[in-house]
Amino acid sequence: MTDTLETVAPAFVEMAHRIVWATAATVDSTGRPATRILHPVWEWDGTTLTGWIATSPLSLKAKHLAAMPAMSLNYWTTNHDTCSVNGATSWELSEGEREAGWKRFVEAPTPVGYDPAIVPGWDTPQSAGFGILRIEPTRLRVMDGSRMLGSQGRLLIWNASATG
Repeated sequence: MTDTLETVAPAFVEMAHRIVWATAATVDSTGRPATRILHPVWEWDGTTLTGWIATSPLSLKAKHLAAMPAMSLNYWTTNHDTCSVNGATSWELSEGEREAGWKRFVEAPTPVGYDPAIVPGWDTPQSAGFGILRIEPTRLRVMDGSRMLGSQGRLLIWNASATG
């Protein structure tokens, strides 16, 4: 049984934005996995959840996503609260999309907001190494760490394929 997106998405955003950093996994064209730490910003408008990552379209990650445009992200904190997302990815690289993405990170609430100019080589939204990666979730999971100790903490799961 899965929960509704309207239930899971707000809980996911709260936990993800509290934890901030996520381990992200992609696979290359031969199916070999690779992980790295990323800093997504999530937007929930009441019906749609969208993830945004400021990252380089020139990276190894970009090459992986060209072969398989999907990503899995996992957030974890020391009290064992975890949330994860699997999703389809697409690049937003037009001048307007880069500017909107840059602004999204500058204006995001603390602690997820930051000025992308702190990253070497990202002087402006039009810097060659700056891009915006969009994530459209296909699966979400939110689990309170207290469940690992046998309590009745929350466990929420949403699958896009189960809602259609």
